[in-house]
Amino acid sequence: MPPSSHSSRDSAAGAGWTCQEPGTYTSLLPSRVRDLSWTRPSTLWRARNDVLARWFGDPTDDERARWVGEQLARGAGPDFAIERDDPDSFSFMVLGDTGEGDGSQYAVVPGFHRIGEGTRFAIIASDVIYPTGSVNEYATKFFRPYQGYHAPIYAVPGNHDWYDGLGGFMRVFCGVPPLSPDGRPKAFSAAWWRRLFWKEPDVADEGRLAAAEALRAAPEQRAVQPGPYWVMDAGPLRIVGIDTGIIGGIDADQGAWLRRVSQGPKPKILITGKPLYVDDESHPCPIAGGGTVDDIVRDPACNYVAAIGGDIHNYQRYPVRVGDRVIEYIVSGGGGAFMHATHTIPRVAVGGVTEEDFRCYPLRGDCLSFYSRLYGRRLRLRRFFELTEDDAAAVIARRLGIPPKRGTRAAVTWRARIVASLLGVPPRPHRRSRLRLPVRRIYQRFLSPMSDSNCPPLFKSFLRLDVTPERLRIRCFAATGCLEHELDPPIEDEITIHLNQ
Repeated sequence: MPPSSHSSRDSAAGAGWTCQEPGTYTSLLPSRVRDLSWTRPSTLWRARNDVLARWFGDPTDDERARWVGEQLARGAGPDFAIERDDPDSFSFMVLGDTGEGDGSQYAVVPGFHRIGEGTRFAIIASDVIYPTGSVNEYATKFFRPYQGYHAPIYAVPGNHDWYDGLGGFMRVFCGVPPLSPDGRPKAFSAAWWRRLFWKEPDVADEGRLAAAEALRAAPEQRAVQPGPYWVMDAGPLRIVGIDTGIIGGIDADQGAWLRRVSQGPKPKILITGKPLYVDDESHPCPIAGGGTVDDIVRDPACNYVAAIGGDIHNYQRYPVRVGDRVIEYIVSGGGGAFMHATHTIPRVAVGGVTEEDFRCYPLRGDCLSFYSRLYGRRLRLRRFFELTEDDAAAVIARRLGIPPKRGTRAAVTWRARIVASLLGVPPRPHRRSRLRLPVRRIYQRFLSPMSDSNCPPLFKSFLRLDVTPERLRIRCFAATGCLEHELDPPIEDEITIHLNQ
């Protein structure tokens, strides 16, 4: 059966609001699974390396240099190339920020397997394992959910994978042992204070890891990549994966490598742990020593046609015109973690992209309705906070000056306006709202994780990319957690890129 054309842009049912029956993903969960709660102090403590890296300096570049050095000593080629033999026409999957290990991750699995039938490989863009990338959590958060995907899976690490020193990631994807301890830092230096509180990598449970690896041990499933960043020639396309560490930049050696492997007219896609365009902002990704990743992506001599990043847990697309061509900048982080808000994105006007060109999933109105219901439950103020999907779409349309994606006749009440302000919907252009909770940067970093939900509709997503010598088609599929959408995953966005542009 071909995938359906219905989606959240067509109806509330397409968004999952009328879900009558949860999907079969509930039967895929381990018999004993503990929902990952970002409000639990133990979770926050385990993920403390992010704060320590920002306060006392980020050791990621030095650690990456050690990993890369050891890989080169083991015989990896200087280009860190993944050797493949794909035909001129083929398909592959991309999904990001997968590894919570609870219902929100497993809800993506049935649709991913269905749409992924016949694809040659998959790529995880950022945060394979939450909260700290531990090697001992790959069993339930990687091997078990994707045991039914009969093709290789490659990955680029996200910040959470680095909280374990990248040891788990390198063991599973590169097949190498942990690094030996490095020297002690100078007493009372910033590195000394960081080391004092730093979470050290977990020691692998070899028996548990061997049992987990057996779940994806078929010859067609095996994949070994040369390092945390890599390049892959797949048919008429070159795919370049970079490692943006904890904070979101790349080291000078990786920058030199990226410049080298990006040269030439072959069409290219960048896979990155941090998106270059997100939430109506440009984040070009600095390279140590000068320049940015986006400089390379925009260089006509490199011929990038798309840049896909994870880290932010929703879907966004910005078609940016660069000279006489268009580069598709995509956020694909809806593969299984809690949902970052889209209703806080203002009317889009970045990089020459207009609101008419911009796409996101979930739709802002659906996202606002989701958060209003969640706050209503959490604060026990349902009658005040909760907005229907029509009410939310109407207030979004009024505040941003855009037509609703689904037709609605709902009136915008004072209550809806107040709730929208409290939950961070941007005010009308040229106006300021004094009544607003810190929903954008502060909320996204500290409060969005507390808004995790494992009940439909879940508004998760993943990508399928179909390649021919002439064109590349990218489709974003939804995973709502509803049975009907497992059987017939909605298409939330579709774009065709002509590779000879």
